[in-house]
Parts: sequence; structure tokens; C-alpha cells
Amino acid sequence: MAHRFLSSTNRFSARFAFMFTVSLSCTYLCYNIIFCRSTIMTNQGYEGKRCPPSKNAGGKKLLGKLDDCASQEVRYALHDSAAQRGPSDLRDQQKVRASSGSNWADMKLKNMTVAQKYGSKKLPNALIVGVKKGGTRAVLEFIRIHPDVRALGTEPHFFDRNYDRGLDWYRGLMPRTLDSQITLEKTPSYFVTREAPRRISSMSHETKLIVVVRNPVTRAISDYTQTLSKKPDIPTFEELAFKNKSLGLVDTSWNAIRIGMYILHLENWLQYFRLSQMHFVSGERLITDPAGEMGRVQDFLGLKRIITDKHFYFNRTKGFPCLKKPESSSQPRCLGKSKGRTHVQIDQEVIEQLQEFYRPFNIKFYETVGQDFKWD
Repeated sequence: MAHRFLSSTNRFSARFAFMFTVSLSCTYLCYNIIFCRSTIMTNQGYEGKRCPPSKNAGGKKLLGKLDDCASQEVRYALHDSAAQRGPSDLRDQQKVRASSGSNWADMKLKNMTVAQKYGSKKLPNALIVGVKKGGTRAVLEFIRIHPDVRALGTEPHFFDRNYDRGLDWYRGLMPRTLDSQITLEKTPSYFVTREAPRRISSMSHETKLIVVVRNPVTRAISDYTQTLSKKPDIPTFEELAFKNKSLGLVDTSWNAIRIGMYILHLENWLQYFRLSQMHFVSGERLITDPAGEMGRVQDFLGLKRIITDKHFYFNRTKGFPCLKKPESSSQPRCLGKSKGRTHVQIDQEVIEQLQEFYRPFNIKFYETVGQDFKWD
């Protein structure tokens, strides 16, 4: 009896051991299969991971949520940027390196690349509307190094020459931006175009407007100098500026003279925009204190002051500030040859007559904008 009990117990133990071994083996096998599959999928994910674009996500939220993915996309984009970007974006990439603060340069490049991938083309929420030969190109080039600004490099002339093409055409010209970035364009002739304020207001009542102004006499001479370089056979400055020089009768129909009558143009703009929506940059201070003037531009646009005096140096040959040398270039970033050219010599008597002519217009302009530009 005892023998039979022991035999039964041994058989039960053997079966239990066998079943336990089989169960343990199956568990180990399943674990290996699951682990290997997970590893393979993870590796594939890193090899071909792409983040889905989100049209509704705000720029800062998008940058935060997609930070890891964006970093990877930056590497991809840098590898083939020459193929995917146009000349304007390549200039953007060069200008960002002009900043001596590498952190902000990295942010500019990252924002630019992410905007290119995930941003959309929007109508501009800020415009540089004037004035010709006031320093508008300098303001555009300086503000473009800010990581939260994306600007059109060329002048589209939409609100003066191409308005019949429609807003969709205009929007199509703009660079891609995130919701956190400002879209900007410059066309100096807008300031003196009578229809421009109404047309811009129809696009958006909240558009911010930047106007770069300069001593109107100096501006007129600069304007004439530019025209003379293209048309050397035009009449002299004195002949164009005066109907009767001996009487001091100025010809206000000449565009170079009329542009400088700033208050007349400003009154037209104030019919459609509040003065608080307009920021006036001093063309003179832009040369002597570019960081200070650009600081005020950044404040007006609601941007953090990133562009500072460390970004500039004064080029004595051109008589104009330039952006410091980008890391990728052997040359500093200065404006083109047409900027800072030597003006034609004008008789001092002519200059004094024009200063006297502009004085009442200047005084009224100072009073209206609440700023003394000290041109008199």
C-alpha cells in the first residue's frame, strides 16, 4: 500500500515538474518575441520618424511639443537646404550667423527650418511702408536676423502696383511662418501712394506700420543721386528742385521734393490707422545708433530685444553700420553698393532754401508724431 502511494506521488511530481518547465519555457519564448519586436519597431521609428504637421498649433506650442522631432528635422533640412530653399532663405541662414550669440543664431535657424516644414504662408502683420532713401533696406536687413521675424526680401509693390492681382497672390509671395512669428514686407512707395492706407486697412485694421524718415533735404539729394547713377543725362538738381530759384519757388510736383513733405502723406494714413499703430524710425539715428533704433523697432513689434549693439560695427568706408561677420563667411554683412554712395555736391544756398521750404512741414510733422527729429 505504501509502495503504491509513493509511486503515485512520484508520477504527480514528475507531471508537475514537466508542466512547470513547459510553462516557463513558453513564458521565456513569448518575452523574447515581444522584446525583439519592440526593439525592431523602435529602431525603425528612429530611422524613418516624421512628425505630422499641425496647422492649428501655435508656433511656441508646436516648438515645445515637437522639440525632439524638430531637432531631427533640422538636421535633415540642413543636409538638403540648398535643394529645398530659395535664395531669400539662404540669405536668412547667412544673416542669422551674424549674431555673436550662438544660442540666438541656433534659435533663428531652428525657427526658420521648422517654419519651412510646419508653417504656413500668411498675409503680413507688419509693413515697412516708407520712405524711399530713408533707410528702409537697412531696417529690413537688421530686423531679419531676429528669430521671430520672417520677411520677404524683395519689394512686392502689392498695394500700389499689383493690387488687382488679389490677396491670394500677395499671400503666396510670403515666406512660411509659425503662429508665433511675424510676417513682414517692405515697399517704401506705399507711404506716398494715396490708395495704400485704405487698401492695407481693408486687409487688416491691426497691421503695424514702420516708417523710416530722414532729413527731407538730404533724402531728396540722395534720391537724385540714385536717379543720376541710372540716367546721367537728367537736368541738374537745382533745375528740377525749383520753378524759380531766384524767388525760392520750389517745384513740389517733383517726386524727390514731394516725398519729403511727410505730414501731407501722414494725414492720409491717419484716416485709416491710429498713430499708435505707426512707428517712426530716424534715418539719422539708424546710422549713429543702430542698436538703439532697432531696439525700439523690436519693442513696437512686441519682440524680445535680441538685436543689440553686439551685432553691429561701423563701416567707415560706406559711412554706415554693418552686421558683424557671419561665422560661415570671410566677409561682414553690409548693404549693397548702392547704399552709402557719395552724394552729388549741391550748392549751400540751394540747401538752405530747401531747409527753409521744409521747415513748416517738419514742425507740423514733429507735433503730430510727438517726436523731434532735429532736422532744422
